[in-house]
Amino acid sequence: MLEDAQDVGMNHIVFPLVPTIVELKPQHFVFFDTLGYAMQYLESKAPYYEPRGPAQTHEIHYRYVDALLDELKQANSLKNKKDMNYNNLQNLQDELSKLGFGKKVADDMQKQMEKGVSDFMLHDRVMGNRGQVDLTLYFKQSGQSENYYLNKYDVRLLNGKPLAEGEKYMVIRPNEKEPGKNDVKSFEKVEDALTFFKAQVRDAVLAAGKDPAHKTDLARMQEANVNYLEKDFARTYRNPGVSQTVFVERGKGFTAEQSVNLIQGRAVFRDDLLKLGGEPYQAWIKLDMDSQKDRHHNFQTLQYHVPTYGFILENTLDKFNIKELNDEKQREQLIKSIENGNRPLVTVSKDGQESKLYMEVSPRYSQLNFFREDGKPEKREQFLKEPAKDHKLEVSKDKSQAKTQEQDMAV
Repeated sequence: MLEDAQDVGMNHIVFPLVPTIVELKPQHFVFFDTLGYAMQYLESKAPYYEPRGPAQTHEIHYRYVDALLDELKQANSLKNKKDMNYNNLQNLQDELSKLGFGKKVADDMQKQMEKGVSDFMLHDRVMGNRGQVDLTLYFKQSGQSENYYLNKYDVRLLNGKPLAEGEKYMVIRPNEKEPGKNDVKSFEKVEDALTFFKAQVRDAVLAAGKDPAHKTDLARMQEANVNYLEKDFARTYRNPGVSQTVFVERGKGFTAEQSVNLIQGRAVFRDDLLKLGGEPYQAWIKLDMDSQKDRHHNFQTLQYHVPTYGFILENTLDKFNIKELNDEKQREQLIKSIENGNRPLVTVSKDGQESKLYMEVSPRYSQLNFFREDGKPEKREQFLKEPAKDHKLEVSKDKSQAKTQEQDMAV
């Protein structure tokens, strides 16, 4: 039940607990999709769950789904005693390779499979041009065999300063049983650290670093009130970033590279899509970040079908003075990079002078956009092989056509 709630975005739980008298039952759980609603409910019920005496406790608790799942597995030793299926391991390694995940993720997966846990998560992070992108992969074991499956992974664009290599988030609290000592709980993802920190009802510190001895305080709480926010962390504290769940099947779906670029607002090309009737088609795909998310807390997508929409990448590229297009191997690499949603560095010519600019594709307007290394845009017209004619009229026509077809193809 916890896993099902997790799949639909109900990640916050409130429940009563009387450890010495009653077992924790599924019917005790009340699920919420936001921390705010969970805290409101917790506060409204807290007066009815005061401690009843020195010999027992009668309290109401809050947990994040991932944290409670970990606690339950540790407490009940939910281990799979069967030998690991190495054919299954090899298949999953192939799937990770197809999706573009590196050796570290594959090695971490093998370690977890060898432990025999029923399901587990793996974390990875990459630096995008718009900030750090965290990836979380979800593995589940079949209820009928020892085989594991990867059906989805999350991507989140961090809103703020990223962690340095080897660092982690930590929530540090005084140990109530041993004065002078602290409890430290570590987190890979900032949203998990924030959820845990904000749920504290006593003194706590949210920090980042390699360990408690080498940390930087990001936020401090005294008697459940936050009294310090590190300046560069304030934006992250209020909004950890934007996220998307990516569903895959046997290594097929958006690759890690494509998903990282999608969450940064760029378009990617897919030539392996299927219509409801099974008919294959090709399209450029972009997340619709200007509209509300769906019931699974995902952005909807905008699709620009090829060739019906009218945007052909090669034809658009050939309109510009881009040096890399003159070499067949570099041309092929450049097209592949753009199709995966990247923003490659290219050499452009203007009045016989060469310069380096970043370039990204805009399928909606059948155009390319150019940017300097500091992120400032450059006018594309100055790099055309032939001067643009009636440019304002063409842009107006493009926008009108894009609006009509985009509405037809949104899914």
